[in-house]
Amino acid sequence: MQTPIPKNFVFQSTPSTRSSPNSGRNTGIRSSSSNDLVSNMFKDSSWALQFKKGVEEASKFLPKSTQLVIDVENDHHYVPYRITGEKYHWREDEHLPEERSKKQPAVYADDPELSEMFDKILLFGDPKENPKCILNETSQKEPPKASPSPKGETTTYPRGQKPTAYVQEIPDLRSLLLSCAQAVSVNDHRRAEGLLRLVRQHSSSYGDGTERLAHYFANSLEARLAGTGTQVYTALSSKKTSAADMLKAYQTYVSVCPFKKIGIVFANHTIQQLVKKTMPDTIHIIDFGISYGFQWHSLVHRLAWRRGSSCKLRITGIDLPQRGFRPANGVIETGHRLAKYCKKFNVPFEYNAIAQKWETIKLEDLKLQEGEFVAVNSLFRFRNLLDETVAVDSPRDVVLRLIQKIKPNIFIPSILSGSYNSPFFVTRFREVLYHFSSLFDMCDTTLTREDPMRVVFEKEFYGREIMNVVACEGTARVERPESYKQWQGRIVRAGFRQLPVEKELVQKLRLMVGKEYKSKEFDVDQDGNWFLQGWKGRLVYASSFWVSA
Repeated sequence: MQTPIPKNFVFQSTPSTRSSPNSGRNTGIRSSSSNDLVSNMFKDSSWALQFKKGVEEASKFLPKSTQLVIDVENDHHYVPYRITGEKYHWREDEHLPEERSKKQPAVYADDPELSEMFDKILLFGDPKENPKCILNETSQKEPPKASPSPKGETTTYPRGQKPTAYVQEIPDLRSLLLSCAQAVSVNDHRRAEGLLRLVRQHSSSYGDGTERLAHYFANSLEARLAGTGTQVYTALSSKKTSAADMLKAYQTYVSVCPFKKIGIVFANHTIQQLVKKTMPDTIHIIDFGISYGFQWHSLVHRLAWRRGSSCKLRITGIDLPQRGFRPANGVIETGHRLAKYCKKFNVPFEYNAIAQKWETIKLEDLKLQEGEFVAVNSLFRFRNLLDETVAVDSPRDVVLRLIQKIKPNIFIPSILSGSYNSPFFVTRFREVLYHFSSLFDMCDTTLTREDPMRVVFEKEFYGREIMNVVACEGTARVERPESYKQWQGRIVRAGFRQLPVEKELVQKLRLMVGKEYKSKEFDVDQDGNWFLQGWKGRLVYASSFWVSA
């Protein structure tokens, strides 16, 4: 059983009297504690000695836990908290410094090197130039002429003088993978294993795009054939990667691929424009799938430079619980980083962390306040919700109904538009192979093979997703994308009305992509009220605006 996060766990920070964006503030924690159920058990009996002995032995195998604290003013005012489970009570240990040194380091914005990295990667443009709009006027310049492909120089040979290595016939890896998937689907182990050996001979995580694609698909087919898909995926998901490493990989990704960056600009620009019109005292962002929270740094930066504004920012960070003793650790660490970042720019901030299955969240968990501007956002994460093929009351529809009850000022879903959610394995395999063929081709066109962060990104994101889609079934298969048109039907049925996407915004984003990215194969388009992004004609992502009908 996973331990739930305390219902009223909140980070808060209050701006100081100084007006500079770089001035500090005090930050505290409010948390509840429950009574200790075991402290007085079995007193003065033989059972007490056995119980204490058992605790001492077990404690040798348990890591010391950390405290959930924001230490803004370096006052070292640590406040331990208590997590209450249904059948047991567990109190966090107070030995923070020693334990922190043994774990992946938390990334705070007050580290000079990382702070500079945050600003360089996550702040799109300088708000001093135009604090009113994320899309500065400079984005309207015509894109530069296409530059040579970053793949490197190509050596040419006179006719008949090519090295023998170039004469060797290389098999069609995609056809081999499709044949192998068909063999796996009918449990033809002998044929599947033979095809996998052939694929392995011509695939590598350090090869070209097709070879890397084949490497990860071969791993997934092998796990499905062995019946270990869920175990392998769980091990991959449980691997802890520090926010510093993820930020470096993220830097590599956004520097050569506009998908996430443009999706963030699309959402943040819309929120900022609506806030400008309504001028609320508090902005409350409810983020389904907040992950590392990288999206909100640029918005914090913009809020800090708004003239005559002391608008408070509240963020409810929602994500799925992690495995292990601290299921909420990831979403809480995100709150730490955002609080430190808001302190740097003197933005009043409050953070509410929720780590549980999204369909189990209740309206009261969101701590809505009267008069605040509410924006609900999800950046490509709705695909992780289960659907009606595994649950009678689809979690997707449950979450949409919850959002409708919130009555947000704006609802911004950004969707990974895919067709690889079929319950039939071969059909699903074919679609996911085509989808990731485009993504690996994009990486191969825009990144060198030697780039170490490319390997990290492909392994941590693409490789793990492929493993889940190919090797897992039932509730263990959490990668379940639908097309944006399917999502439109769901959202309309939930009681929302779609708002138009301005052509001027689409044009600005198209010019931004043309200006900042070398490859001209990225697609930026519009279909009705959906903003679309893709690669070489294949749709990948879609975004839109909604309000309650």
